[in-house]
Amino acid sequence: MTASGITRRDALAWLGTTITALGAAPWLAASADSGSHPPRSQKMTPGRLKQSLSRWTSQAPLPELCRRLKGIGFAGVDLVYADEWAVVNDSGLAVTMGYPAKRDNFLTMGFNNPAHHAVLLKELEAAIPLAKRAGVTNLITMFGNRQPGIDEGHAIDNCVAGLSKIAPYAAEHGVTICVELLNSKVDHPGYQGDSTRFGVAVIKGVDSPHVKLLYDIYHMQIMEGDVIRTIRDNIAWIGHFHTAGVPGRHEIDDTQELNYHAIAKAIADLGFDGYLAHEFVPAGPDPFAAFAEAVRVCTV
Repeated sequence: MTASGITRRDALAWLGTTITALGAAPWLAASADSGSHPPRSQKMTPGRLKQSLSRWTSQAPLPELCRRLKGIGFAGVDLVYADEWAVVNDSGLAVTMGYPAKRDNFLTMGFNNPAHHAVLLKELEAAIPLAKRAGVTNLITMFGNRQPGIDEGHAIDNCVAGLSKIAPYAAEHGVTICVELLNSKVDHPGYQGDSTRFGVAVIKGVDSPHVKLLYDIYHMQIMEGDVIRTIRDNIAWIGHFHTAGVPGRHEIDDTQELNYHAIAKAIADLGFDGYLAHEFVPAGPDPFAAFAEAVRVCTV
C-alpha cells in the first residue's frame, strides 16, 4: 500500500470497473475535452530513451493524462486496456504496453501452472491481432504465484512450454509478449517470477525475440540489487523496463536509494530501443511535476 492508499492491484481493479462502466465514454471524452488547457509542465528535450508512464499511476481522465504527458515529453502510456488504446493513439502517444485481458487475478495467474495455459493463451490469441491493428507492439503477461506441488524447475518448464505456444503467433503479428518480474518480499507475496535468474531461464528456454522480460527496476532492487550489472549481463532477454523509487514506490528523485540517471545511461549505452516506463505513485502535491522530474532524471 502506498502513502496515497493506492496499489497497482487496487488500481487495476478500479480501472477495470471504471472502463467497463463507461464503455465508449473514453472516446466521447476525447472529443468533448479537446479544447482543454495546455500542459503545465515544460516539455523536455528527447534523449536516447523512449519514456512512458503507467496509466494506473494517475487518476486523471485518460485524454487529459495524454495531453499532459505529451506536453512534458513522454513518448507513450503504459499498461493500457484494449478499449482505451484508441484514446492514447488519437492523442499522438504510443501504447507502450497493453493488457490482453481484464482480470482481478491478472498478477497472480501465470504460465507457471499448466492449468492456466488454456485461459492465458486464449486471451493472448485474441489480443495479438487487435494489438497489431492498433500499433501496440507489447503485451504483458505474468509468471504467476507459486503453486503447491510445482517446484521451481517445473515452473520454469511450464512457463517455457506455454509461452512457446504463443511465440510464433506473436512473431507473425510483430508483437512482443513481455513477462514481468515482481518482488515477493514487499508487494506480491508468493509471486514466482521474483528473480532475474528465474526470468532469464524462461526467456532463454522460449528462445524467441518476441517473448522478453519486463524488467521492473523497483521490484528487482528490492529482491536483488546490483541493478546496472544485472541489466548489462541480461539485456538480450529484456524487452521493457519499469521504474519506481525504493523504498515506497514513489518519486525517482533524491529521496530514494537508486541512481536512476546512471541506470538510464547504462540502459541507453547498451543500445536499448524499447521503452522505459515510469510506474510510481507520486507522494508530493503535484503529480505532473513528479512525472516531469522522472523524465528529466532519465533523459540521457
